Amino acid sequence: MIFKPVPLNFPSYPFKIKQETSTTYIFDELRKKYLVLTPEEWVRQHVVQYIIQEKGYPRSLIKLEGGLKLNSLQKRTDIVVFNTVGEKILLIECKAPSVKITQKTFDQIARYNIIHKVPLLFVSNGLDHYTCKINLMEKNYQFVENLPHF
Repeated sequence: MIFKPVPLNFPSYPFKIKQETSTTYIFDELRKKYLVLTPEEWVRQHVVQYIIQEKGYPRSLIKLEGGLKLNSLQKRTDIVVFNTVGEKILLIECKAPSVKITQKTFDQIARYNIIHKVPLLFVSNGLDHYTCKINLMEKNYQFVENLPHF
């Protein structure tokens, strides 16, 4: 599958992209391997670079595509970020640029957060980004304008 990268609402980053026959690959510097470049992967790689380079989150505290069990179903979170003592502090859901961020998207990340219990959620389709602080004790949330720095 040949994917033509579209400009996203992030700074541009020098990704390593290669073409093999009819498939395009992008190098994932956290997993140290080339992955098939899909629209969602394009967004995920931008989000990773954004949180590292613009927001100061250490590479070593970022986990990509971790599994979780939700009501006996196996699901995958896009990105989980930990603090220096190993607590989950940020849960990120990435969508392809063609996928509109809707209530369904927030419902999905909220379901994942029932398991993770993370105080900060970030949702992006590469064009629109939303950050939400979760108060787990009071069971409420508040949208904030920007993702906080590490």
